[in-house]
Amino acid sequence: MGFLNEYCTFKPFSLELLSSCRQFDCEHVDLNEFFANDCINYSGELLGKTYCFSLDENPDIAICLFTISNDSIKTGLLPNSRKNKINRPIPNGKRMHSYPAVLIGRLGVNKDFKRKGIGKELMDFIKSWFIDSGNKTGCRFLVVDSYNEQEPLSYYLKNGFEYLFDNKEDEKSYTGIKTEEPLHTRLMYFDLIILKK
Repeated sequence: MGFLNEYCTFKPFSLELLSSCRQFDCEHVDLNEFFANDCINYSGELLGKTYCFSLDENPDIAICLFTISNDSIKTGLLPNSRKNKINRPIPNGKRMHSYPAVLIGRLGVNKDFKRKGIGKELMDFIKSWFIDSGNKTGCRFLVVDSYNEQEPLSYYLKNGFEYLFDNKEDEKSYTGIKTEEPLHTRLMYFDLIILKK
């Protein structure tokens, strides 16, 4: 049993919860601003839904927050090597041009609870949530547009995610970013089917 399961309550992140919680700080300015100022409106516009694990003994402390929305992996937009890698585990008769996915749009762990394995627990929870028989939608992949920074990239790689593009040049080319412009994020994916075996 992990910390989140034993000591926290899982719930949708609402305006009421936002108002009653202490300021959430995961040590990333963009994420902090999104959770403090934008996530409720984002949800209201049906663009994504934010969820929270709050501490049972002190419910005004949000341990971690994440926002998810529907997405897909469109294989026609990928280089052949990556398209083949994504298609290979799927039986020929089931292969499609677009596979259902869930986008992890934002994810943060409270700075006071970092380096305690909570980030891994959270990702394991998200993965298991979408392979559970009670899940109401088909979802083959988790995808993320990770900040192109060492800490978040390392986090997703350690949790089994792979880059959707083999290199930054391919990603820029296929996503329409000019060669001379910086790549602020990296597209990554996780194939949930490996958890079903």
